[in-house]
Amino acid sequence: MTEEEKARKDWTQYKAESSWAIFKVMSEFVEGYEKMNRIGPCVSIFGSARTPADSKYYIIAEEIARKLALEGYGIISGGGPGIMEAANKGAHSVGGASVGLNIDLPHEQGANPYIDMDKLLNFRYFFVRKVMFVKYAQAFVLLPGGFGTLDEMFECLTLVQTKKIEKIPIILYGSEFWRGMLDWIATTMRDKEHTISPNDLDYLQLVDSPEEVVKIIRDYYRSEHALRPNF
Repeated sequence: MTEEEKARKDWTQYKAESSWAIFKVMSEFVEGYEKMNRIGPCVSIFGSARTPADSKYYIIAEEIARKLALEGYGIISGGGPGIMEAANKGAHSVGGASVGLNIDLPHEQGANPYIDMDKLLNFRYFFVRKVMFVKYAQAFVLLPGGFGTLDEMFECLTLVQTKKIEKIPIILYGSEFWRGMLDWIATTMRDKEHTISPNDLDYLQLVDSPEEVVKIIRDYYRSEHALRPNF
């Protein structure tokens, strides 16, 4: 078999496997919808998998999750270590619904021990997992993190900006971490290059206490906003 023939054969096999992959994607959506539909109103908490348990942000994430669970919200995390573990730990400590959306990665991550076993979902595909984060959350809380956290923040922000989901709270915790990014967005994207609208930064709320997180979400849903899936 020539190299050209081998390449054609490999490409044909790849196309066949790609077609069947849609069924794997569908199965993840079905399982996710079935489990998440039973849980009720939730808040998605994002942050770094690398945050150690003695970090102030780990402790704060745990406190935020605990307070929100006492308000009646389930807590959704990415299911792994760091901030994700802290979020699940906070919900678990007061008997709140503790949801973990775990992802198969080569170097990360095992599910943390604070997830309710009937609320643990394992995903192969990032995009399916991200749908679950967004569809069933009544608010998003983002603590310091890396590229994944920023990806999740901008995904939520874009969906609200484009009105694909309702304008639910997007809360950034920690001025010392987020302020530089927000200043750059304001001075460069908004004021200099005009690549966003003047009021787009209003979708983000920056706070420095767990109490502020709870108050923003409580006040939002004490008005006329309904607790329901986002789409």
